[in-house]
Amino acid sequence: MATKEKLISHVLKDKSVGSRNKVTVVGVGMVGMATAMSILLKDLCDELALVDVMEDKLKGEVMDLQHGSFFLKTHKIVGDKDYSVTANSRVVVVTAGARQQEGESRLNLVQRNVNIFKFIIPNIVKHSPNCILMIVSNPVDILTYVAWKLSGFPRHRIIGSGTNLDTARFRHLMGERLHLHPSSCHGWIIGEHGDSSVAVWSGVNVAGVSLQAINPSIGVDGDGDDWKAVHKQVVDGAYEVIKLKGYTSWAIGMSVADLVASITKNMHKVHPVSTLVQGMYGVKEEVFLSVPSVLGNTGLTDVINMELKPEEKKQLEKSAETLWAVQKELVL
Repeated sequence: MATKEKLISHVLKDKSVGSRNKVTVVGVGMVGMATAMSILLKDLCDELALVDVMEDKLKGEVMDLQHGSFFLKTHKIVGDKDYSVTANSRVVVVTAGARQQEGESRLNLVQRNVNIFKFIIPNIVKHSPNCILMIVSNPVDILTYVAWKLSGFPRHRIIGSGTNLDTARFRHLMGERLHLHPSSCHGWIIGEHGDSSVAVWSGVNVAGVSLQAINPSIGVDGDGDDWKAVHKQVVDGAYEVIKLKGYTSWAIGMSVADLVASITKNMHKVHPVSTLVQGMYGVKEEVFLSVPSVLGNTGLTDVINMELKPEEKKQLEKSAETLWAVQKELVL
């Protein structure tokens, strides 16, 4: 008799219901692994699946995480290049794609990554037809649109990580200036996750105190405090990190885990994430941009209607036009 049979007496045999909170991360690059690690450390899943085409790297990353499972609450960590390993995932996070190079805009990445998505998305749909799909790969707004078209999923089950990280950067920089914790600084970056993002200065506040009421020129030229530079730092932040260390990873990983938590824990928390904004704020085309949205266990359930100033609305429309100019040229 084998050791296992001598040690364990079964009360209930072969009646496992499987994972209820399975999360898949597609892509085991720097962003994928920072995302996986953040999800594990926040105890957001009872099974984590990793997928990548680079088999040795994938196997090594899975083994490395498995060896640390003693220190985690998630002990089932699996990986394979075959997408069957992702079956019945509740949330699938896509980080795979060509990496943004130093000095390269996110929009320049687009067609390279569209071709990769033509393989990834149908495989996810095949094995997890009821999942919530979260796109992180850049350019994230356009690739969220691509994933929506390729998957056939309803819009509430397709979410782009969008400006969740841009907003976190914005609040961090506000906190640095005001000597406050970022969570006590309230402000939103909406629109494109990229160069045409929009800082909603009209809504920036601390404890309900509007900074625009105190400083009417906040965020515009001629402001003695030069708050406009804060938004520039947000836009340039990723480029700066890439220049210094070669890639971004930790902050985006933590940002994605924050979004996954709102879904798996049904938090109904508001996040600036990329969703279909056709018909909102004067946007006429099928464009995905970040607006404050409510996330729960069914996906993106609601959108908050922001009261934008005319100039902010104009900037958002310009952001949409920037993306549509690229989108309409895509070969899907």
